[in-house]
Amino acid sequence: MAALGILLFSARRLHGSAAARAGSQWRVQQGMAANPSGYGPLTELPDWSYADGRPAPPMKGQLRRQAQREKICNALCCCHRKWMPDYRHGSLGSRRSCRKKNRGRKMLFNVKGLLCRAHCHVN
Repeated sequence: MAALGILLFSARRLHGSAAARAGSQWRVQQGMAANPSGYGPLTELPDWSYADGRPAPPMKGQLRRQAQREKICNALCCCHRKWMPDYRHGSLGSRRSCRKKNRGRKMLFNVKGLLCRAHCHVN
Protein backbone atom coordinates (compact mmCIF):
# COMPACT_ATOMS: atom_id res chain seq x y z
CA MET A 1 0.00 0.00 0.00
CA ALA A 2 2.82 2.40 0.85
CA ALA A 3 4.53 1.61 -2.44
CA LEU A 4 1.33 2.45 -4.31
CA GLY A 5 1.13 5.81 -2.50
CA ILE A 6 4.72 6.65 -3.42
CA LEU A 7 4.11 5.61 -7.02
CA LEU A 8 0.99 7.79 -7.28
CA PHE A 9 2.75 10.73 -5.62
CA SER A 10 5.72 10.55 -7.98
CA ALA A 11 3.43 10.10 -10.99
CA ARG A 12 1.53 13.24 -10.02
CA ARG A 13 4.76 15.16 -9.64
CA LEU A 14 6.02 14.04 -13.02
CA HIS A 15 2.71 14.76 -14.65
CA GLY A 16 2.53 18.24 -13.10
CA SER A 17 6.03 19.18 -14.17
CA ALA A 18 5.52 17.87 -17.70
CA ALA A 19 2.29 19.83 -18.01
CA ALA A 20 3.98 22.96 -16.74
CA ARG A 21 6.65 22.75 -19.45
CA ALA A 22 4.25 21.75 -22.24
CA GLY A 23 4.17 25.02 -24.13
CA SER A 24 7.27 26.73 -22.80
CA GLN A 25 9.59 25.54 -25.57
CA TRP A 26 7.16 26.73 -28.23
CA ARG A 27 6.78 30.10 -26.47
CA VAL A 28 10.55 30.56 -26.28
CA GLN A 29 10.90 29.67 -29.98
CA GLN A 30 8.26 32.28 -30.82
CA GLY A 31 10.12 34.93 -28.80
CA MET A 32 7.65 34.96 -25.91
CA ALA A 33 8.14 34.43 -22.20
CA ALA A 34 8.50 30.80 -21.12
CA ASN A 35 5.77 31.28 -18.53
CA PRO A 36 2.79 33.24 -19.88
CA SER A 37 1.79 34.52 -16.46
CA GLY A 38 5.29 35.70 -15.55
CA TYR A 39 6.32 39.33 -15.21
CA GLY A 40 7.71 41.23 -18.17
CA PRO A 41 6.89 42.97 -21.43
CA LEU A 42 5.86 39.72 -23.11
CA THR A 43 3.30 38.85 -20.43
CA GLU A 44 0.43 40.53 -22.23
CA LEU A 45 1.00 38.79 -25.56
CA PRO A 46 -1.40 35.90 -26.22
CA ASP A 47 -0.07 32.38 -26.73
CA TRP A 48 -2.23 31.81 -29.77
CA SER A 49 -4.45 33.47 -32.34
CA TYR A 50 -7.15 32.31 -34.71
CA ALA A 51 -6.15 30.87 -38.09
CA ASP A 52 -7.64 33.86 -39.90
CA GLY A 53 -5.39 36.25 -37.94
CA ARG A 54 -7.82 37.51 -35.31
CA PRO A 55 -6.25 37.90 -31.87
CA ALA A 56 -7.15 35.59 -29.02
CA PRO A 57 -9.55 36.88 -26.37
CA PRO A 58 -7.81 38.37 -23.33
CA MET A 59 -6.95 35.99 -20.51
CA LYS A 60 -8.22 36.47 -16.95
CA GLY A 61 -4.77 37.37 -15.67
CA GLN A 62 -4.34 39.95 -18.41
CA LEU A 63 -7.68 41.55 -17.55
CA ARG A 64 -6.77 41.53 -13.84
CA ARG A 65 -3.40 43.22 -14.49
CA GLN A 66 -5.03 45.79 -16.76
CA ALA A 67 -7.63 46.63 -14.10
CA GLN A 68 -4.87 46.90 -11.49
CA ARG A 69 -2.86 49.29 -13.69
CA GLU A 70 -5.96 51.42 -14.34
CA LYS A 71 -6.70 51.58 -10.61
CA ILE A 72 -3.15 52.74 -9.82
CA CYS A 73 -3.24 55.27 -12.66
CA ASN A 74 -6.57 56.69 -11.47
CA ALA A 75 -5.23 57.00 -7.91
CA LEU A 76 -2.13 58.85 -9.14
CA CYS A 77 -4.19 61.18 -11.33
CA CYS A 78 -6.53 61.89 -8.42
CA CYS A 79 -3.61 62.74 -6.12
CA HIS A 80 -2.04 64.88 -8.83
CA ARG A 81 -5.27 66.84 -9.27
CA LYS A 82 -5.53 67.36 -5.50
CA TRP A 83 -1.95 68.48 -4.90
CA MET A 84 -1.06 70.54 -7.96
CA PRO A 85 -3.52 73.42 -7.37
CA ASP A 86 -2.25 73.73 -3.78
CA TYR A 87 1.33 73.75 -4.99
CA ARG A 88 0.62 76.33 -7.69
CA HIS A 89 -1.28 78.65 -5.34
CA GLY A 90 1.30 78.40 -2.61
CA SER A 91 -0.26 76.28 0.09
CA LEU A 92 2.68 73.90 0.08
CA GLY A 93 5.67 76.11 0.81
CA SER A 94 4.98 78.98 -1.53
CA ARG A 95 7.77 80.62 -3.40
CA ARG A 96 6.38 84.06 -2.60
CA SER A 97 6.80 83.63 1.14
CA CYS A 98 10.32 82.30 0.61
CA ARG A 99 11.14 85.31 -1.55
CA LYS A 100 9.79 87.68 1.10
CA LYS A 101 11.85 86.01 3.82
CA ASN A 102 14.99 86.06 1.72
CA ARG A 103 14.38 89.65 0.66
CA GLY A 104 14.03 90.65 4.30
CA ARG A 105 17.29 88.92 5.17
CA LYS A 106 19.08 90.60 2.28
CA MET A 107 17.78 93.97 3.39
CA LEU A 108 19.27 93.44 6.85
CA PHE A 109 22.73 93.40 5.33
CA ASN A 110 22.15 96.20 2.82
CA VAL A 111 20.28 98.79 4.92
CA LYS A 112 22.29 101.33 6.92
CA GLY A 113 21.42 103.85 9.54
CA LEU A 114 18.07 104.11 11.32
CA LEU A 115 16.39 101.38 9.25
CA CYS A 116 18.99 98.91 10.44
CA ARG A 117 18.15 99.62 14.07
CA ALA A 118 14.43 99.11 13.37
CA HIS A 119 15.10 95.70 11.81
CA CYS A 120 17.38 94.70 14.65
CA HIS A 121 14.75 95.50 17.30
CA VAL A 122 12.05 93.53 15.47
CA ASN A 123 14.07 90.32 15.65
